[in-house]
Amino acid sequence: MFQQLLPIIAPVMVAVLIGWGWARSGVPFEREFLTSLVMNIGVPCLILQGIATLDATTPTFMFMVGVGVLAHGACAAVGGLILRALGQPLRSYLPPVVFGNAGNLGLPLCLFAFGAEGLGLALGYYLVGSVAQFVIAPLFQGRQAAWRVLLQTPIIYAAVAGLLLLVTGTPLPLWMANTVGLVGGLAIPLMLLALGHALGTLPVVSLAPACGLAALRLLMGLGVGALITAAFGLEGVIRGVVIIQTAMPVAVFNYLLAARYDRHPAEVAGAIVVSTLLAFLLLPLLLLWALP
Repeated sequence: MFQQLLPIIAPVMVAVLIGWGWARSGVPFEREFLTSLVMNIGVPCLILQGIATLDATTPTFMFMVGVGVLAHGACAAVGGLILRALGQPLRSYLPPVVFGNAGNLGLPLCLFAFGAEGLGLALGYYLVGSVAQFVIAPLFQGRQAAWRVLLQTPIIYAAVAGLLLLVTGTPLPLWMANTVGLVGGLAIPLMLLALGHALGTLPVVSLAPACGLAALRLLMGLGVGALITAAFGLEGVIRGVVIIQTAMPVAVFNYLLAARYDRHPAEVAGAIVVSTLLAFLLLPLLLLWALP
């Protein structure tokens, strides 16, 4: 068991610890520049390469996109009901309950656990959450139309181009495949460094709501993943990817939105830290459940 899990967990943990150590050292870290680099260049190249070279059929990838829609919708519905019953502010607390860290943490875990096929399928799930966070979350939290953000998001264009290549069976030209592979390769390491840096800098205040949000995100994600895999009879790699992606802790991007729209950013930051630490503690059990 140890030999099976170590190659999956160790690279992720080491990269996150480097980012955390960077934050604690006080050395300057341009988070906004890094985030812009990853989201506007690295991740689009990663998505294009992942979809274009996916070792799976088009229906399988589109099924993963559908799973992403279903999982996020279920979390929004159930989470909204629970938060409403507890009298908590939906505009502040629903996004961190719905949006897990399927990018910074889910993608590398699926890559190391299942290889290129797992990464390609995980990108389908991540794509749904990423688009929803860019478009629906700002509309929900700030009551602002987000169509311009949608049109200015390179991830959308990379996904469309990748799907066209996948559907038509057209390979990327070798020079382009090498280019997007090279540039896309920076996305996952930088995402892990950014996650570690966030853990080292985000404040943990109002511990009770932070723990409550963290527990709700993790438990609901695990429950939704279990129900989806059982309902569709999923097996093998696709089952493992669904379990991992749905069970991820609160995404760091939720803090950026909460701070921008003044939606209890301190509590959301605490939920990110608490849920991520809990996820790391439970990671071996999660992987044992997810692996074939």
